Amino acid sequence: MTYQNYSLKQLQQIDALYHLHPFTDHKELRAVGSRIITHAEGPYIYDSEGAEILDGMAGLWCVNVGYGREELAEAAYKQMKELPYYNSFFKCSTPTPVLLAKRLAEIAPKNVNQVFFGSSGSEANDTALRLVRYYWTLEGKPEKNRIISRKNAYHGSTVAGTSLGGMDAMHKQLGGAVPNIVHVMMPYAYELALPGESDHDFGLRAAKAVEDAILEAGTENVAAFIGEPIMGAGGVKIPPMSYWPEVQRICRKYDVLLMLDEVITGYGRTGEWFAAQSFGIEPDTITTAKALTSGYQPLSALLVGDRIAATLVEKGGEFAHGYTYAGHPVACAVALANLDIIEKEGLVERVKTDTGPYFAKALQERIAGHPLVGEVRSFGLMGAIEIVKNKATKERFAPAGSAAVVVRDHAIANGMMLRATGDSMILSPPLIWTRATIDSACDRIAKALDLAAKDLHKT
Repeated sequence: MTYQNYSLKQLQQIDALYHLHPFTDHKELRAVGSRIITHAEGPYIYDSEGAEILDGMAGLWCVNVGYGREELAEAAYKQMKELPYYNSFFKCSTPTPVLLAKRLAEIAPKNVNQVFFGSSGSEANDTALRLVRYYWTLEGKPEKNRIISRKNAYHGSTVAGTSLGGMDAMHKQLGGAVPNIVHVMMPYAYELALPGESDHDFGLRAAKAVEDAILEAGTENVAAFIGEPIMGAGGVKIPPMSYWPEVQRICRKYDVLLMLDEVITGYGRTGEWFAAQSFGIEPDTITTAKALTSGYQPLSALLVGDRIAATLVEKGGEFAHGYTYAGHPVACAVALANLDIIEKEGLVERVKTDTGPYFAKALQERIAGHPLVGEVRSFGLMGAIEIVKNKATKERFAPAGSAAVVVRDHAIANGMMLRATGDSMILSPPLIWTRATIDSACDRIAKALDLAAKDLHKT
């Protein structure tokens, strides 16, 4: 029996009875019922009532090549017939992870040439944490086990990922974080810059917070600094261009490893294969997932720099870590086909030279002037719209985050899928968006803002 045999109400009832959703108030969801997405094509998703919705979130930051790609379905089908599964334990491998590892090394920063596979970004960050601490133990410095992260960062939902992240709501539910992880300020100038402080100077000051944390802990105790090149789930917080080169300089000065979380930014979103290349840095680890397969299969890849890999190979013995589905042959086959599409259609270059600049221009010219908008910001094909009550003072609506939800709900009702995070409206669309798609998105967002303004000014 397929879902077509059920009415929307029946599906919602079954969903409420049996399905616990991620990041969801289940009591609230069960009161209103879930939206049932049934199919998708190109940049659009469709619900069970037939509504067409322009997907401004690429699913959940991942569907870079858009929906309905037969090449990816065919790659999965072919691999399932040939070899649906085998593990990477016991000195075994299968062809697709072998070829994918090589492909990733070819597009990664030049100092990164080894790959460890998993099934999610959370797993990749868990692995990165474990590998970095093990590296320092192998180097005879087990006391170097402290990790510096940032407030409002997101690095996954596992215990280690939540601990690495800096989201208070997640920490409150954790019941005890992984020890020796500290969090410093995020590089978000709109909220944290001093009066008259330039973006360049703010970027250097935000980087100095990393240096101060290293010195406070003692350089002999700090293993690594971890950060998202652009903070994603925290609201698409884009650092000044001065920030990352200075963070890298600081890490190298104090012999601290640099861990980059590119689960969201990897595979073309910033106009390069990796945001590390956009910011001109060479991290020691890069965690990736999501757009690696455009979400068509669950797969993550931890890209490991030569320094760490050499020590692991020469001194590490057995690395007692791994996952049942690491290097899953079907997922890796889909990833290879996905990378082929991105390369063949020139999506990375298109974001860099065409749609990315046009996206930024459209947001500035068509959205930034709205009375509810305090700031628009974008980099490549990811961006955010900051919702405020007062543009001049940056005063927010109370309670925090409530206004963005009003805008989001109007956007979805008018055929535009956005995500509300705090007071930010987030955009991270498929890389197949064109200038015409961007124009259509701005039309829908502008309408949602107008409708939300009427609602918010009633209260």
